Amino acid sequence: MRTLFRCVVVAVLVMAAALLQVPGEAGTTPDRSSSVLGEDFLWGVAASGFQSEGQSPDSNWTRYIQANPGWDRLGDSVDFRARYRSDIALAQGLGVKVFRIGVEWARLEPRPGVWDPAAFAFYDDVIGAIVAAGMRPMLTLDHWVYPGWEADRGGWRNPEMVGDWLANMRKVVDRYAGRNPIWVTINEPVAYIMHEVNLNQTDAGQMLGEVALAHNSIYDYIHQVQPNALVTSNVGYVAGAESQVNGPLMTLIGGKLDFIGIDYYFRYESPEAAANTAGDSASANAGMWDLPVYPEGIYYALQHYSKLFPGKPLWIVENGIPTENGQPRADGYTRSEHLRDTVYWLERAKADGMDVIGYNYWSLTDNYEWGSYTPRFGLFTVNVLTDPTLKRIPNDAVDTYRDIIAHNGVPADYQPVRPPTDCRLVDPPASCDTPVTAP
Repeated sequence: MRTLFRCVVVAVLVMAAALLQVPGEAGTTPDRSSSVLGEDFLWGVAASGFQSEGQSPDSNWTRYIQANPGWDRLGDSVDFRARYRSDIALAQGLGVKVFRIGVEWARLEPRPGVWDPAAFAFYDDVIGAIVAAGMRPMLTLDHWVYPGWEADRGGWRNPEMVGDWLANMRKVVDRYAGRNPIWVTINEPVAYIMHEVNLNQTDAGQMLGEVALAHNSIYDYIHQVQPNALVTSNVGYVAGAESQVNGPLMTLIGGKLDFIGIDYYFRYESPEAAANTAGDSASANAGMWDLPVYPEGIYYALQHYSKLFPGKPLWIVENGIPTENGQPRADGYTRSEHLRDTVYWLERAKADGMDVIGYNYWSLTDNYEWGSYTPRFGLFTVNVLTDPTLKRIPNDAVDTYRDIIAHNGVPADYQPVRPPTDCRLVDPPASCDTPVTAP
């Protein structure tokens, strides 16, 4: 997640030519009901390995943290590695059907060509607990982290990186395909590229090609081992510049996506604003809780990809709202209100013919936001820096999400707390070409 919107200007400069913007259709005011999403709709929660597990082995990201003394130290994060059973029980208590986790390469292959049986045993237990709790695992193969020995080789600057990457990922697929997981190959590839450009002097164009090759190769391998698999690489949606930022990537991998995985957080940010804040993770995280949030923007994200890939299912793989250390937002918008409003717009998209099949809340618990513990996205608050017990504290959205899942949506007469705003601030030009209104 999350820092991609800060990198719009940089991405535009270093990526290939944009895809054409796809025009939208006029929004409607459908006859909605709580079952409009369909009984098979997949509600979920999301987390990542490095951000949550703790006891992290040597990796590119442990080194980036060491090299940046102004960042928060990682420590044991929220200690998911020791508390996964209780965290899985929290997700089960919400009623979700999907639990997304990361499977960390740096943990599995601590030395070149040497895989750690104990690390695989840990993920065996985690995935087994998810399945036993009645949820389907969604497994992320690469959430921006690779082993320290691979960093010594240059990371994605290394011509052998894709081969090294595939050697590990094929072992993961072989091990877990029998559990019938949903697969995310590479999390937010363009944000991943921008981090590596900024922190490891990687060439953006080179890494784009190699990331696409890695995705396409493992996609084919997954389908050899698990023929009916659902595989994606989730994009971090950039309102107002999606074609320019993620368009080149989707040109390369769009034919090997079983569904379009979309991460949606923030409304349109002008290139001038992005230029003022583009940079390392700590600066990008600073003040994100003050950025305006317009939940109708998720409708346009879904619309964009429903038109770009007609007939292909859509899944919101990440969505949430940040607060500063869990305190109320300055705009007064609560996590619970944002969640209900977002689900309203998911229902509108579904009623307007967009094949939305799932939604994951980011994240189950607060975690390490790539340089800082200050931005909080969790349904359960964890005060890492001040509470050594790492207690999971439910916030206002926990009961809300449980109720939404139980009723498969919001009530048919629900009115958004935050109605649609000036279309120029949401996702131009689409939000102005095809405006939607809330009745």
